Amino acid sequence: MMNKKIKLFDPVINQLEEKKVLEVLRSGNWASGAGKGNVKKFEDEFQNYVNSDECLAVNSGTAALNIALSLMNLKNRHVILPSMSFVSTANAVILNGGIPIFAEIEPETLCINPESVEKLLTKKTKLILPVHFGGMPCKLKEIEDIIKKNSDCCIIEDAAHAAGTKYRKKKIGSHSFGSCFSFHPVKNLAMPTGGAITINDEKHEKIRKEIEAKRWCGITDRKSSEYNVKNIGNNYYMNEISAAIGLVQLKKLDKMNNQRRNIAKIYSKEINLENKMPFDENCAYHLYWIRVKNQKKFRKILEEKNIETGTHYRAIHTFDFYKKFKKAPITEKISKEIITIPIHPNLKIHEIDKIVSTVNSLS
Repeated sequence: MMNKKIKLFDPVINQLEEKKVLEVLRSGNWASGAGKGNVKKFEDEFQNYVNSDECLAVNSGTAALNIALSLMNLKNRHVILPSMSFVSTANAVILNGGIPIFAEIEPETLCINPESVEKLLTKKTKLILPVHFGGMPCKLKEIEDIIKKNSDCCIIEDAAHAAGTKYRKKKIGSHSFGSCFSFHPVKNLAMPTGGAITINDEKHEKIRKEIEAKRWCGITDRKSSEYNVKNIGNNYYMNEISAAIGLVQLKKLDKMNNQRRNIAKIYSKEINLENKMPFDENCAYHLYWIRVKNQKKFRKILEEKNIETGTHYRAIHTFDFYKKFKKAPITEKISKEIITIPIHPNLKIHEIDKIVSTVNSLS
């Protein structure tokens, strides 16, 4: 009998999610661009969870990035971001007319390095786009202090990995002008499709109306079947089934993140590698990474042991489209060494032990 494969990702669901999905299916109200019903409930509860001024639900983290960056006038302006991220982060810059400037990451956290940001900051810089890699909080205060030299510069956080992460005792989503979350099925808070934008600004009510139009094809001033379109928009709204699942997931998010932290504590203590993700009580641990010299061989052996792994991520600037932009050699080196190992709450103790012992046998 073959050993059961240990999954890299595995959503945590039970009868509560199943019940809510059936309720939505039987209601016949599966989706509405107006963002009512479960979508509005989820927005209110997630806004309360992170303590932001606004929260707007969308259908993916990519949609969140595209809309949030569209709020800035990025045409021919520089956006400083890490190359260690999913390509959506950089794509959103390009799609909104910006020029991606890749900063280096900290080898200890794989988050954007504030010293690199400071070196790259110019009068052309409009936006800093830090990524809370693996759920590890970036050094937002240091970045804020750096951009005070450029009053036209703003921070929008890529918080795709950071649902439940804390920084300086406050949840990610409550610090900067905007934060973009992903609720992809593999994320800490899982949905079939989903994302959110949180906003913190004195003009947040006006910004909310702008985002509501942008996520629903530009539609505004809707009364019954009549409406207007004043600006371009897209089909980015969240559906009712995703929102219903999200409401259940949100109630247990802190518990699930604590389970992830407990696994991270074991890995941090027991894995015999010098280069591995550090332990931090503030981290949501969407991912747990290790760095090895022979990435492909290491992954192949773990696969043979029925342990799924990942490589999050290939440095964005190494893709053909992005080779014309600034290089980030430290990031590129790390991207060739990084392996992500399972850290989801469904892991059993014997599976965690197997992962640790297998990694140690290869190190």
